[in-house]
Amino acid sequence: MKVMNKKTKPYAKCIMFFALLSASLLAFAAGCGNSGKLTPAQELKLLRKEKTQLQEQFEQSKSDNELLKQQVQVLSELPPEARIENLHQLQKIRVTRYTGFYDKDKNGKKEKLIVYIQPVDEQGDIIKAVGTVDVQLWNLNKPDGEALLGQWHIEPAELKNSWFATLLIINYRLTFDAADIIEGVKEPLTVRVTFTDYLSGKVFKEQKVIKP
Repeated sequence: MKVMNKKTKPYAKCIMFFALLSASLLAFAAGCGNSGKLTPAQELKLLRKEKTQLQEQFEQSKSDNELLKQQVQVLSELPPEARIENLHQLQKIRVTRYTGFYDKDKNGKKEKLIVYIQPVDEQGDIIKAVGTVDVQLWNLNKPDGEALLGQWHIEPAELKNSWFATLLIINYRLTFDAADIIEGVKEPLTVRVTFTDYLSGKVFKEQKVIKP
């Protein structure tokens, strides 16, 4: 270890001064270069947050995986009589008598077409069948090319939300805007419904005449 004498002290002070000045300039430059970036403390906080989120996602995946394993186990142990062909299956659909046009805002013009559909199983009971529905409105008195007045497609999620049950009636209730299609029911119009059952893959069709 060197011992500084009186002659070397001034030089040492100069060296220390320039070293401190250089470090200050480097820190200033680094600060300017990182303008708008996260500080180390902020980065650490962000990394911890991301780690927590990943851990939660991992735990959720493990939980979902366990549920799937349980479902597979249950399904594999089901007896033969519980197979899909022995479940309640859609046998036909009915378009009920309540289907028709309605004046929703009471302005004297029937601008809403409401279609009531009842899925029926082999025992004659109404069931909440899952599938897609296609509805067409026809004026069969018009020539070809003009007879089809309107058509609509309903996906399973929308169909599910349209289930309507009271003490007197159970069915799907589908509402369509027909204000631009008809000005008034002056002659018979025909509603045709196609129901594609997602359980069996079968397609069921039914129609109903709406009288003036």
